[in-house]
Amino acid sequence: MTISLGIDTGGTYTDAVLMEENKIIIASSKALTTKHDLSIGIGEAVQEVLENSQKKASEIVMSSLSTTLATNALVEGQGEKVGLFAIGFARKDLERHGLSAAMKEDPIVIVDGGHTHSGEEKTPLNLGEIDKLINDLGDDLSAFAVVSSFATRNPSHEILVRDLIRKKTGKPVTCSSDLSARLNGPKRAITSVLNARLIGLIDRLICASKFKLQALGINAPLMVVRGDGALISSDVAQEKPIETILSGPAASIVGAQWLTNEADAIISDIGGTTTDIAILRNGKPKIDPNGAKVGAFRTMVEAVAMSTTGLGGDSEVHISKDGLEGALFLGPSRIMPIALAAINWPDVIIPTLENQVASEKCGEYDAKFVIPTLVKSKFDNFNNREVSVLEKIGDGAKPLEGLLSNRLELATMHRLVSRGILIMSGVTPTDASHVLGLSKSWNVGASQLALKVFANHRKGSGEYLSPEASSLAQLIIDQLTRQTGSALINVALKEDGYDDFISIEDNWLINHGLNHHNKTFFINFGLGLPVIGLGASASTYYPKVGEHLSTNMIIPKYSSVANAIGAVAGRISFKCSGTVTSPTNGCFRLHGKNGLEDFASEHEALKVLESYLSEQASSKARLSGADEIDIQVSKEIRSSDIENQRMFMEAEISVTASGRPRITSS
Repeated sequence: MTISLGIDTGGTYTDAVLMEENKIIIASSKALTTKHDLSIGIGEAVQEVLENSQKKASEIVMSSLSTTLATNALVEGQGEKVGLFAIGFARKDLERHGLSAAMKEDPIVIVDGGHTHSGEEKTPLNLGEIDKLINDLGDDLSAFAVVSSFATRNPSHEILVRDLIRKKTGKPVTCSSDLSARLNGPKRAITSVLNARLIGLIDRLICASKFKLQALGINAPLMVVRGDGALISSDVAQEKPIETILSGPAASIVGAQWLTNEADAIISDIGGTTTDIAILRNGKPKIDPNGAKVGAFRTMVEAVAMSTTGLGGDSEVHISKDGLEGALFLGPSRIMPIALAAINWPDVIIPTLENQVASEKCGEYDAKFVIPTLVKSKFDNFNNREVSVLEKIGDGAKPLEGLLSNRLELATMHRLVSRGILIMSGVTPTDASHVLGLSKSWNVGASQLALKVFANHRKGSGEYLSPEASSLAQLIIDQLTRQTGSALINVALKEDGYDDFISIEDNWLINHGLNHHNKTFFINFGLGLPVIGLGASASTYYPKVGEHLSTNMIIPKYSSVANAIGAVAGRISFKCSGTVTSPTNGCFRLHGKNGLEDFASEHEALKVLESYLSEQASSKARLSGADEIDIQVSKEIRSSDIENQRMFMEAEISVTASGRPRITSS
């Protein structure tokens, strides 16, 4: 019997599952994610899943991790200082593609060199000059990135500069041609810079995770989920951390497929902050053809095509007072549910809400609280206004009503919230679910009080928003259903090529179809694919979403830990790509890692390239621990007819080698 461990570090929770023979889930667990040190939350989740399963740590033969660290780091602008060597580029070409934003204030060194489209040297490389330039950069860079023009057609200049930097500095170096075989030098430059910036962060996470697992008695190899859902060894992840962006969402898709065995479906994963939506086709996640986009950066990393909307169980409930009736809307910001805040600060939350209920009116800041994440001793790096606001708030939860004196202080508070220094608490769908009896995780009474306060808001007509807490709770849940439905419809329309309909809120035809209009004419509207609902709150909210969209809503058992399941259920996979061009009539040029090779026959050039790529992909898969390797080949041959005669232009071959991780029973 073989036992594997899957771990997922999400924004709120770290999940762990134990799986037997990749077929049966033995146990699962959740622990709060410890953002200051992810390995702590990992350790707590793993320890709990071992206790729940009554299995010994020594029985685990493989562990796998999906992580949001790389994604969050890029979104939040984190990472270490790096240097970029750009070979054969004009600075304006690099700047035009957004390299400045990726580099921040880090140095860009532009040198002569590079190659042509056919792989021939454009300008000789001056290694003596580059040697001096490396010395001039100093010792404060953590890593380097190297990009050369048309390196995918001939990587020799990148390799020479890489080797020189490594020899002189001993620091990690990322070559753009190692990350992508596609043309577009500026985009490869950005991808290689981001990879270099992430190396230290991911290295520390993996080392800390390994240490934590070993301390628990787990000595099994550690795998990491890639952005396309495949598994890679921790060594590869440390070398190419950029490939782990969107690791968490990719793992959820793999987990969804494993749990349901659906071939074609829409996957919707609701968390506390966001809802992630993806398409499953032929049992595999759809890949973004433009490369993974994270934050402001479009990379050349293959990753799942994911649509993310700011809607979750902890989304803030807002009231729109436009018109006579008014309306509710949710998100995009996340706040702490009143039910949870009342668990931690009952002496503040409960009396405040009781007093606000007794007043029978609702002010702008009623049922809202602010909570600091720092102790007073750490107020050193803030300006005077920020310190003043933080001192007013103090050490625990404070009612927002009457706390701040003016709009400047309010703006300061919002800046501190955006930096994570403060947390807001207020009414959320989680509170609504507590009032309706759909959830009982935290303080139900506090949620009831908060919704009673909120119900006393006045509409434009002067009437109360809702007569009681339960009816308001239902309105909130109904709004979550509508916004989730809109997000799913938008993805479906885009998938079918109807980009013009992406905003459906004001589309009367779709809205009448959702309501099954049937008078002089009838119209129905829904989804043609089933929806797989994932997330801890999926069972609470998603059945109504399925009814709303007239589709089969599948909420599998263990949907709340699908990411962790995906982390252990995935396959090791490596894709290697290469190109054959025809620089002159009758010459077929193979562009590979070993340089250029010319052939007199198209067939021979393609055959040799396929053989090379198969060997490379298989070798990488085996080194990462894959067993029973399967090879898949795809070819794209571009040609044209001139005077009824076929003219070969270019061919690209991609070889993917995949297999399950090698398991050695103890």
